[in-house]
Amino acid sequence: MMRRAHRFPSTRHSVVRAIGSADPPERARAYDALARSYWRPVYAYIRDRSRVSADEARDLTQEFFARDLEKAYLARFDPAKARFRTFVRICLDAFLANERQAAARLKRGGGVTLQPLDAPDGAPTFDPPSTDPDPEAWLHREWIRELFTDAVEALRARCEAERRATALAIFTRYDLETADGAERPTYAQVAREHGIAVSDVTNQLAWARRAFREIVLASLRAVCIADAEFRAEARDLLGIDPS
Repeated sequence: MMRRAHRFPSTRHSVVRAIGSADPPERARAYDALARSYWRPVYAYIRDRSRVSADEARDLTQEFFARDLEKAYLARFDPAKARFRTFVRICLDAFLANERQAAARLKRGGGVTLQPLDAPDGAPTFDPPSTDPDPEAWLHREWIRELFTDAVEALRARCEAERRATALAIFTRYDLETADGAERPTYAQVAREHGIAVSDVTNQLAWARRAFREIVLASLRAVCIADAEFRAEARDLLGIDPS
């Protein structure tokens, strides 16, 4: 299951709702979008919590989404009971527990050695194991990182299509390069770097931030089945209450 080809749908029709569709093509498209948006968080969660090899984690990630496509576990999500990301974590924990039990049964039944499948091209890398005792919080941070990474790539593609290279460069210089706590340059410094007026820096940065926010909101709408959940996620991530 390859990543990065996906762009979150901009429609208000929820991907989560669509996975329960009676229309097979619509259901398949929804599952593809959902799996791609959660691929790295699920892979990293499996690798971190199960302490398995990269090949095993890729295979388990693939199997998790394939199994769900077959059994439609995620389609049973009830927004009145939990956020969708919480439900994903619960389903993932249950899946991993079942896989461990199955592996134990195979081992007891004859010492079968499980061989990992060939690793797919473009599989995600893995950061050092976490020390966070809260698995849901950790999975949520991985999901946020993936959400913002895809949003930045979508913004980059939009800027390229609309010939807004300067806006992207200013956004990268002022917001992305300082995300790790580095000191931000002044607008005057950025203006000198690009040979433009300070007012142009302000306008270009405002446009890029607005476009980035629109992309993130569209992504959230796609994976939030309930409007209340969408608004809560938007407040948590962007500090806004969208209309």
